[in-house]
Amino acid sequence: MPDQTTLPEEPTLSEEPTQRQEPSPRAEPASAADGAVKAVITDWGGVLTSPLNDAIDVWLAADRIDVQRYKDVMRAWVKQAYDGTGTNPIHGLEDGSLSVEEFERLLASELRTVDGGPVEHTGLISRMFGAFSPVEPMYDALRAARAAGTRTALLSNSWGNDYPHHLFDCLFDAVVISSRVGLRKPDERIFRHALDLLGLDGAECVFIDDIEHNIRAAERLGIRGIHHTSPDTTIAELRALNLLA
Repeated sequence: MPDQTTLPEEPTLSEEPTQRQEPSPRAEPASAADGAVKAVITDWGGVLTSPLNDAIDVWLAADRIDVQRYKDVMRAWVKQAYDGTGTNPIHGLEDGSLSVEEFERLLASELRTVDGGPVEHTGLISRMFGAFSPVEPMYDALRAARAAGTRTALLSNSWGNDYPHHLFDCLFDAVVISSRVGLRKPDERIFRHALDLLGLDGAECVFIDDIEHNIRAAERLGIRGIHHTSPDTTIAELRALNLLA
């Protein structure tokens, strides 16, 4: 889960860790002339919630964690994955190959408080994202899209988060959580899985995410991408596509 202040820069947490592949030719997103968009696929953290870095900053301060140590650990995990000397535990958590408990224990063992003390591993992820709050305008936009006849899907790389499952039945036609399907963005297979659940082609869908690398992966399948930077700009783009009632 990247951000520019508390985590390594964006691409490092969103690319495959052990195999560097040549990128596929980037497909041009479908234009309005190609046909109407029939579905909205959206990320969760940082799109339907308050920004990820804000939540992490609150956690670092509340648990009195050494911020530089945290950044160093994250960068080291990513580097060893790219060097082929290990795997990135973050990717393991997201694709379900590493349990929440294992990840919490591993991360806590690498961290220290500002006075050099240990970090409690139990409940670490809950504390990490405890400051998440819903972005109601985005939820309202999805409801408006559904009311207008547009299908909706959630496509989220999970960190073992507590999702608002009570909202899912009335908000989404399909829900894809990375750890449940054993795949994570930007793997094209997880996008294809979402398309299969919706019964649509890529050109019939729009995908919202706050990570540009994930947007590019979706676009290679013909999906129109919306890089989320604020609710206002994303909602304006959805409105321009005539997706809101």
